[in-house]
Amino acid sequence: MSLVAKAFEASKIVPEVVSSPPQTPIHLKYPSGAIASQGNELTPTQVKDQPTVTYDADPNAYYTLVFTDPDNYDGPEPVYREWHHWLVGNISGNKVSEGEVLSGYIGSGPPAGTGVHRYVYLVFRQPAKLNFDEPRLSNKSVDGRAGFSTKKFAEKYKLGAPVAGNFYRAQFDDYVPQLYKSLGAV
Repeated sequence: MSLVAKAFEASKIVPEVVSSPPQTPIHLKYPSGAIASQGNELTPTQVKDQPTVTYDADPNAYYTLVFTDPDNYDGPEPVYREWHHWLVGNISGNKVSEGEVLSGYIGSGPPAGTGVHRYVYLVFRQPAKLNFDEPRLSNKSVDGRAGFSTKKFAEKYKLGAPVAGNFYRAQFDDYVPQLYKSLGAV
């Protein structure tokens, strides 16, 4: 089992977010200089801007990138638990910037008092170029992000198991209120 797969299982991302772990890493570098590394802790301030994302890819295949927070809601109904922060489909190879943005990037914003959240990046190899019927969300929109399910999304589009992954942990810092204000969620 790869180090990535072990980290995903140890952190319970498997089975909470996906049923089987990715085997290879996604490399994530933020403009702040921060690098995500299989569960290290980063601050919302460090990850506020969209990272550079790289992973091993077949240049002739299409991929989908999912960035989600499975710890958004800690109530009794897990249906509301996941909140997706970024969705990009029809990525040719690993050219994320040329993919079809379904939901614009929003950095981490764990509410005060909710502890440490896991922020999970997954890449799925698509069976072909897809027609996504998801609503298109800007990076200023929170509508339609709560209650997300990576498992259901992957099933809907027949994505199979993730081929690459990474995650970090984050908790509230002084940037979070600024993020909420920019999203109109004050």
